[in-house]
Order: sequence, then structure tokens, then C-alpha cells
Amino acid sequence: MTKGGMESVEVFTTEGKGRGLKAQKEFLPGDVIFAEPAYAAVVFDSLTHVICHTCFKRQERLHRCGQCKFAYYCDRTCQRAAWLNHKNECSAIKRHGKAPTENIRLAARILWKIEREGSGLSEGCLVSIDELQNHVDSFGEEEKKDLRTDVESFLEFWPPQCQQFGMQFISHIFGVISCNGFTLSDQRGLQAVGVGIFPNLCQANHDCWPNCTVVFNNGNHEAVRSMFHTQMRIELRALSKISPGDELTVSYVDFLNLSEERRKQLKKQYYFDCTCEHCKKQIKDDLMLAVKAGESKPSADTVKEVIQFSKDTLEKINKARMEGLYHEVVKLCRDCLKKQEPVLGDTNIYLLRILSIASEVLSYLQMFEEAADYAKRMVDGYLKIYHPNNAQLGMAVMRAGVTHWHAGLIEAGHGLICKAYAILLITHGPSHPITKDLEVMRVQTEMELRMFQQNEFMYYKMREAALKNQKIQVMPEPSNENAPGLFHKKE
Repeated sequence: MTKGGMESVEVFTTEGKGRGLKAQKEFLPGDVIFAEPAYAAVVFDSLTHVICHTCFKRQERLHRCGQCKFAYYCDRTCQRAAWLNHKNECSAIKRHGKAPTENIRLAARILWKIEREGSGLSEGCLVSIDELQNHVDSFGEEEKKDLRTDVESFLEFWPPQCQQFGMQFISHIFGVISCNGFTLSDQRGLQAVGVGIFPNLCQANHDCWPNCTVVFNNGNHEAVRSMFHTQMRIELRALSKISPGDELTVSYVDFLNLSEERRKQLKKQYYFDCTCEHCKKQIKDDLMLAVKAGESKPSADTVKEVIQFSKDTLEKINKARMEGLYHEVVKLCRDCLKKQEPVLGDTNIYLLRILSIASEVLSYLQMFEEAADYAKRMVDGYLKIYHPNNAQLGMAVMRAGVTHWHAGLIEAGHGLICKAYAILLITHGPSHPITKDLEVMRVQTEMELRMFQQNEFMYYKMREAALKNQKIQVMPEPSNENAPGLFHKKE
């Protein structure tokens, strides 16, 4: 079954997993298997005034809708592109007196689209909204209560003159949002800024070691009169060679967790038991729980004690980060590493988590040399655990490269930036803003490396002069959030 731009994939039914997607032809790493515009999408409540409601880019100055005073856009192009989806919302917000929550707004946008087009197959969709999984029957008491609240709020917001839908169908739509809402990120891919429904993507099953990845592409609205004008979309990209007939899989959760933890998370959020090879055989769990090898192997009690100390420290770190006490975070990390280093192996996830936080916060505080040392150890551990073409690995290697570059370690910095660029070319593609940023850094560090190789003394003199004349670029403030996950789930 294929449809408009989806000729390279087909929907099939799999034993025990329901529907899935299968490749119709061969794909190589980095190939775009399909791109899909959102069926409906909204900006998160907390960011409605700083993110464009059409392309989801973060912008300094946005134009506000003169009618409802709620929606914001980059420019007239984005505002015009939004009108079909915003028209009903605009008058409903004016009538209601205020905008409802993101969940209600997304449900309303889906139902207005159904009112316009019917609930059958939309152009380019392999399945209809009616057919998407809602898992409402699996909801716990708390989730059912939230669902009832959402349905009541929706009915208050939904205009009486619009098509009326039954309670069961409205509940179905909220269930679909809860299980299938995809996280939309800003143009740098670093912050989750909204949620959308992409029916074709919803058909891709989970695997902890997938053969595909999903990247959100904000599109190019500025090039309005050229062939480069593209709309906001998600892209499903191949991570490894895929043969015709292979199932296309994506990972719903970060791999950097023990198989038991990943399975718990998947069961809680997506209501299924993961039976992938990596979970069944607990592949890589030994690396993630590694302890120091050699003559004086630590006792099981010592390991248990250090892991408990690490968990307690991570809680304290989160609290200190929330309060912006970054020097306190550094102290906690250093103390924890002192305890961990004689006991835990280089790939132990508790050690890697502390190294990651320490390198990020020290970079922000411009203590680049110490940060670079931790970042290098973090990357060495990640490379042994993650799939070689994992987007989170690419971002971590990029961060480590920038840290080394800022520390004046130009050889290691350039090497890491090149490595990150090779990964992100596959996971994000050459035209993604973050890949373009990396390309600029790659060219700059290559030029500096040549200068360094010709005359080390002169390189450091010029670097010193440059740093005196211009303030060193400050790293972004460390975020408490993890990198945006694949599917958005209300906590």
C-alpha cells in the first residue's frame, strides 16, 4: 500500500507488534526514506510568544496575529502559510477569551482538519487518523482522569457552529496525541518546542538498535520564490544499509540506559514489551555496568555503594542546576568522580553521566581545559556503546570538539569536529542548520590546524591576541532537559 511520495515504503502487519513499515527498495546510510509534513502541530504553551507557529523556528522578533493576539510568526510568509490551520483557532480563541493548553489546541486542529477533509486517508498518508492507535484502554487511573479533564476543556473551547463529534471519537483523538505526539524542536535541534502528529511516522515500530532515525526539519520559508522553498516536515533517514523487505525501525527512547530500564520506560509510555535483540540478549548491559578490571577488582558491595552514591549525587546535581548553582554542580561532579574512578569501568553509565554534566557545566563556566578532559573520556565511552550513526552520539562528539577547540587543543578539537560532522551528515543531512554550523567549524579549525602545524608559537600568539580583542564565545547555559526525545509524552 503506497501513496503520494510514499512509494518506497509499505505498511504491513507483524505478529505481536501490529502494523509496521517495510522498505520497498534499497537504502544507504543517510538516505531520506520519506519526508512527511505534520497532519497537525502546535507550539508548547510556555513558548508560544518566542517560536514561530508555522515553522517552529526560534526568532528574536516575531509578528503577532492582530486578531487573536495569541499566534506569532516569523513574517508574512509564515503567517499566510498558517492561515488555513489558524483560521478556526483564531476565532475560537477570541470567542473563548483565551487560548487553551497545547493538548486541546492540537486536538482542535486535528478535528478542524477532519471537518474540512473528512477522516479518511489524507494525501500522502498511508493510514487515516481513525486507524491510529490510542491505547485508551491501557490508561491508568491518573491518565483517565487527565483524559476526562482534557475532553471537558475541549468541549468548552470547541465552537457550537463547528461540526460536533462524539465523546468516544474526541477521546480517541486525545489518546492518539498521548501515544503518537511527535516532539518538534527548534532549528538547532537542541530544544523541544512543540508537538505534532505525523500518521506515517506513527507506523514505524521501535527497536533499541534501529536502522532509521527521525529528524525534524523546520523547512525554508524565506526562499519563497525559489525552488528551495520547503515546508516544515519530519524526515525518516536510514542509519545503515536497508534491503527491500526489511522492516523500518526507529528508537523511541535513548539507548544509554540498561535494557531493563528501557523496557520499563517503553511499557510505561507506549504500552508494549520490547522484544528487540538488544533487550532480549541484554546486549551492551555489561559495558554500561562495567567495573574496574585488573588485580584489585572491587567487591560487589563497593560497586553497589558507589552506584548508590552516584544516584544520590545526580539528584543533588539536578537540584543545584535548577537553582543555577553551577560551581556547586562542578564540586559535586568532582567529588563523585573521585569515588567512581577507582571502582567503575570507563563505559559505566553512572560515570558517563557525571562526565557529561561536568564537561557541559565547566564549558559554560569557561574552564575549558578541565572540561575537555572530561568530554574526551565521555566520548570514548559513548563510542563503545552507541550505534556509530546515532544522532545523540554526533551531538556529544560535536560538543566535545567545540570544548577542545575553546581549550586551544586544536588537533583533538578538529578531529572531533570532523567525526561529529560525518555522523550528522547521515542523521541530519547536509542542509540541516546544525550540520551547516559544523561545516563552518570544520573549515575554521582546519585553517587553524594548518597554522598550528606550520608554527606553533605563532599560532598561540595569534590566538591570544584574538581572545583579547573579542570575548570568547560563551557556551549555551546548561539545560536540565535531555535532548528532545522522539515522541512527546505528557509527564
